[in-house]
Amino acid sequence: HPPPTSKLLLIVDRLTQFETFVTTNATNQDWNRFTDTLTMDLNSLNAKFKKVAGGASTVFNRAVQFTEEKLGTAEKTELDAHFENLMQRSDKTKLWTETLVKQTDTLLQPNPNQRMEDLLYVKLDKKKKDRITQYEILGNAMVDAGNDFGPGTAYGNALVKCGQAQIQIGNAERDFITTTANNFLQPLSNFLEGDMKTILKEKKILETKRLDLDACKSRLRKAKSAGTQTQDDLAKAEADLRVAQSEFDRQSEITKILLDGINSTHAHHLRCLNDFIEAQLTFFAQCQQYMTDLQRQLGS
Repeated sequence: HPPPTSKLLLIVDRLTQFETFVTTNATNQDWNRFTDTLTMDLNSLNAKFKKVAGGASTVFNRAVQFTEEKLGTAEKTELDAHFENLMQRSDKTKLWTETLVKQTDTLLQPNPNQRMEDLLYVKLDKKKKDRITQYEILGNAMVDAGNDFGPGTAYGNALVKCGQAQIQIGNAERDFITTTANNFLQPLSNFLEGDMKTILKEKKILETKRLDLDACKSRLRKAKSAGTQTQDDLAKAEADLRVAQSEFDRQSEITKILLDGINSTHAHHLRCLNDFIEAQLTFFAQCQQYMTDLQRQLGS
């Protein structure tokens, strides 16, 4: 449906056609078609303005209710204790999942500039650069130094062997980073970008429905206490309250279902955490093995 401004322009165009009809020999069929079309456009425009006005009134009522609640002059519908606990747990889940993602990302890539570069590649949906690890950089430097001093010398030979071990550790670290990113970091990030955003959206809708409900309750109380309202006005206020209560109850159920899903989220994240521990254990075991082999080589 075009906005009201577009409808206004359309009606102006119809009136321009009317001027043309006046100055020409239009048939009765043309006139009937023109008047029918103009009537439909006017009715559509009227409905549009009513819809806009109704939406503005709803937003205004929410703002009034919110302000009066903050000032302590309006009652507020409270959620039950179980629902409140679910809400708090979802807030904690969001907070700590964001923290874990941030700190894990920092562990895998300590350089903030490179983290920003990686984030840019993700936003552009491009593959990240394959970077050489710090262990590999150190290992290559040791190998080059050992070859320059002479691998036949004790010091040069030790540098070459130590450099090769550092390169092995670097390769193991790259595997650890890849595994952790895929099995731990990515699932947690996906939760924040997917399910958590849906929960936040539905919680926001629930709050607007709650404001609508309390605004209807307030209007009905004021109508009854004033004693000047007609029976039709009271009936409308009661009908509005029933509709608002129904919409609030429905949104409460939708939100509760999503909040209950946090249980399965925690179970999934626990499995991801075990994957992270296993990847870390494998990495450290490889590092220990490389160092043990290096120590034995140097001792011989």
